[in-house]
Amino acid sequence: MKRILVAEDNKLIQDTVVFKLQRDGYEVVKAVDGKECMECLQSGTFDLLITDLFMPYISGHEIISSVRSEMKIDLPILVLSAAGAEETVLKAFELGADDYMVKPFSLGELSIRVRKILASRK
Repeated sequence: MKRILVAEDNKLIQDTVVFKLQRDGYEVVKAVDGKECMECLQSGTFDLLITDLFMPYISGHEIISSVRSEMKIDLPILVLSAAGAEETVLKAFELGADDYMVKPFSLGELSIRVRKILASRK
């Protein structure tokens, strides 16, 4: 079973994403902020990270940068963010994000993107 870490500080969005991913057959671990996300990444292994960009303590940009530059974890990263400005999206990709979805988003599209990302990493 694939393990997905979901870092999202908005409880409603987090609960909705977690519910959908669990229904799709994934094991899901929740992080309510950037600090908790980093702790999870240091203590466990995951097949995918889904992160918001703007969270307390540590931002999604800092998480992506840390995963790619410091931790050197080969982990696909999908960003879910309300920030759809081109410079924000480009920065996430430059830091190493694999995909980016702007909130609000379709849960069906999320399922497809997660499946495609995980299939490409086999």
